[in-house]
Amino acid sequence: MQFETNTAKIKQRLEKDGWELVGGTKHDKYRKAGLPAIMVPRHRTVTPGVARSIAKAAGWDK
Repeated sequence: MQFETNTAKIKQRLEKDGWELVGGTKHDKYRKAGLPAIMVPRHRTVTPGVARSIAKAAGWDK
């Protein structure tokens, strides 16, 4: 299974799914009620492993 590695698209999907950007320094921190925070690096792209980790935390890998 391929996961999105473009951070702009990842952030857009997180916000569409109800995740809220709450700040961060070198990473953007997203929160959603009742779930652990997701950290998204501030790069143009992320590695496939990081993309998989974000997808798993967001519940997209089902």
